[in-house]
Amino acid sequence: MIALDITQLVVIAVVQGITEFLPISSSGHLILIPALTHWPDQGLPIDVAVHIGTLGAVLLYFWREVWSLIKVLRRPIGPTDRTSREGIDRHLFYCIVAATIPIIFVGGVVWTLNITDELRSVYLIAFDSIFWGILLYVADRFTPGAGDIKDLSFKQAFLVGVMQCLALLPGTSRSGVTMTAGRFMGLKRTEAANFSFLISIPAITAAGIAGVYEIIQLGNVQLEHDALFAGFVSFLAGIGAIAFLLSWLKRKGMTVFVVYRLILGVALLIWAAYQ
Repeated sequence: MIALDITQLVVIAVVQGITEFLPISSSGHLILIPALTHWPDQGLPIDVAVHIGTLGAVLLYFWREVWSLIKVLRRPIGPTDRTSREGIDRHLFYCIVAATIPIIFVGGVVWTLNITDELRSVYLIAFDSIFWGILLYVADRFTPGAGDIKDLSFKQAFLVGVMQCLALLPGTSRSGVTMTAGRFMGLKRTEAANFSFLISIPAITAAGIAGVYEIIQLGNVQLEHDALFAGFVSFLAGIGAIAFLLSWLKRKGMTVFVVYRLILGVALLIWAAYQ
C-alpha cells in the first residue's frame, strides 16, 4: 500500500463528501482523481473510509428521522396507516428495508467475486455519466411528481432499491439514479432526495463494515490513520453538500447537474481517446 500525501487525502475526502450527495457520481470521481492527476490510486480501503465519513454526515443531518426509525425497531410490527406519526415512521422503515434488499444481495455478489477493480474504467464512467444524466433530466423535467415518501408503495421502494444497484457501476451516481427512480415514482424533488439519502444508510453501512474489516486485516497503522483523517474530512464536506442540495432543490431543478454530467462525460471520452 503506497503512502498517500495529505493533499491527496484532502482532495479525495472533499470530492467524496460533495459528490456522494450531488447526483454526479462519487465513485466515478474517486477513480478519476488518480487517473487525471497521476497520483497513486488511493485504493478501495480509502474509498470505503470516505464513504463512511459521508455516512456520518447523513446520520447527523437526518438524526431526527434516524431516531424515529430506531424507535420503530422496538415495535417493528404494527399499522402503517400513513396518517399517524408512528404509522408514517413504520411505513418509512419498511420502505427503507424494501429498498435495501437488492443492494445487499447484488453488492454482496460483487464483493464476493472481487470484480470492483474491473469496473474502474474511464470509458465506463464517461458513458454512465452521459446516459444516466440524460435519464435524470427526463425524470426531473417531464415527471410532475408531487408525492411524499409516505405515498411510496413497498413495491416502488423496492424498485428504487433495484435502481440503486446500478450505482455499483462508476459514473452512474447512487444519489442520481435513486433520485431519478424517485421522480419516476412520483416523488417531488426534495422527497426523492431525502429518500435517496436515507436508503444510503444501510447500503454504506454494509460496505463500510466490509471495508473496515479489510483495513484491520491489513494491519497497516499508517493506512488506519489516513482512513480516519479522510473519513473525518469527507464527513464535514458531506454535511455541507446535503444542506446545499436540499436548499437548491427547493428552488431549482436537476438541470445544472445534468449539464455537468454531459460535459464531464464528453470531456472524458476526448481525454481517454488521446491517452
